[in-house]
Amino acid sequence: MYGLIGKIKTHPGQRQTLIAILLEGTGGMPGCLSYVIAEDASDPEAIWITEVWESQASHQASLGLPAVQEAIGRGRPLMAGFGERFETRPVGGQGLLASE
Repeated sequence: MYGLIGKIKTHPGQRQTLIAILLEGTGGMPGCLSYVIAEDASDPEAIWITEVWESQASHQASLGLPAVQEAIGRGRPLMAGFGERFETRPVGGQGLLASE
């Protein structure tokens, strides 16, 4: 498995709009076992995205999906920048969808 945890900073007042765009454009991604968007509890302009994929290749392939490309295009103007980014090797746990 392949995992990513990343922080995105939005322009003031744009966090909820970006969350909505990402939730719309990231469903049904082949190879995605978990995709969680969370509000940063201490920064009103930041979100965290935690992803688990069958493989790094499935994550890379998702970036070319039309819905993902559209979400990126609509969301990019709302983003002020990126924060921390961590690659992980998930090993399992509650809430993690089983790979098929």
